[in-house]
Amino acid sequence: MQPTHPLKVLKFCPKCGSPAFVVSGERSMKCLDCSFHFFVNAAAAVAALVANQEGKLLLTTRGIEPGYGKLDLPGGFIDPGEPAEKAIARELHEELGMKVQSVEYVCSAPNEYIFSAFSVFTLDMAFRVIPESVTGLKAMDDIIDFKFYAEDEIDFSLIPAPSIRQFVKNFFHP
Repeated sequence: MQPTHPLKVLKFCPKCGSPAFVVSGERSMKCLDCSFHFFVNAAAAVAALVANQEGKLLLTTRGIEPGYGKLDLPGGFIDPGEPAEKAIARELHEELGMKVQSVEYVCSAPNEYIFSAFSVFTLDMAFRVIPESVTGLKAMDDIIDFKFYAEDEIDFSLIPAPSIRQFVKNFFHP
């Protein structure tokens, strides 16, 4: 278990603040004072597979940690109460100013997203997205650049998330 795992990082009960917050299973902790039971679960995230007319895939360059300056697919975390299809449209608009014509679920993969020395386990969902247009896009929010890539133009070692690497490979080899 990595030192960033929640069972290693959390020291106080998030409900009452007690230090009597102890590991009570492979993925849970329990407060001995207020009986609050915390489970380490996966957070939901989305990733967009957007191709241009030549069949090249849109990849972004991350503008935040983890993986600052590395390649990624556009996307992000799903907000509480938000459907995944709405989340992918929102993320594309926030990151690129892109408007979405249609989305189609492709597949999912687990990932570990380490942020602020804390592991956030995610279930990343890939969607094939048909945009209204790929012209006039602009890098915004948490990306600093973007480009459409053919498979032979991608250095897969620059894609830090295993789930995203898998989605990109599957895009070119369904």
